[in-house]
Amino acid sequence: MIHGPSLAIGAAIASIAIIIAFVGFDGISSQTELVIEPAPTVQQVGPAKITMNTFLANGSPLLGNPSAPVTLIEFGDYQCHFCNVFFHSTEGDILKNYVETGKVKIIFKDYNIIGPDSVNASHGAHCAKDQKLFWEYHDILYSNWTGENNGWASSKNLEKFANEIGLDMDVWTQCMLDGTHSQTILASNEDAKSLGITGTPAFFVIDSDGKTTKLFGAQPYDTFEKVFENALQK
Repeated sequence: MIHGPSLAIGAAIASIAIIIAFVGFDGISSQTELVIEPAPTVQQVGPAKITMNTFLANGSPLLGNPSAPVTLIEFGDYQCHFCNVFFHSTEGDILKNYVETGKVKIIFKDYNIIGPDSVNASHGAHCAKDQKLFWEYHDILYSNWTGENNGWASSKNLEKFANEIGLDMDVWTQCMLDGTHSQTILASNEDAKSLGITGTPAFFVIDSDGKTTKLFGAQPYDTFEKVFENALQK
């Protein structure tokens, strides 16, 4: 259950300069079996060097106890169907059973593979982050998802979502117009590509020893539970 990007993704992502100047690109949907495999903390993939910063930098604020022994990294696109499936069917149980109990902390990172509204939505979330409301904006985006490239994440709606969660609209709007977080979003997309991610959602579970397990697709809660429990045994 992976949303796969088109072959043009590299050129399209590279062309993003500011929030009001995007080049569109298409996505395709497909399904795949679960892929879970250990990966070293540091490895060489082509010319890109994989370090912990590849997983941890250019993302959201931590959700959960900073001292939690296990870290869950999600690479997602706010327009992605299966990212939305994960949000509604699985994330709540992870939050209740692992994040709120101090066992797991979460970082969300952008991998914009569907269209320009995906990038705008990412920027909206990062501008909300400046006012310490990233996760509230993240949640309202997925709560209002209605499909891909159909306008639900239009500039008008993104502004409405920002107002609904109580952001300072003058500050948020200026952040959007200035494209303040464009480089962070671009860097997160590059992190995803350097990790060999071919679709969203994609997850990496990092235990206290730095051992990394990756999961592709909107896997059911039981799959995450097994990986978490194994990581917590370290």
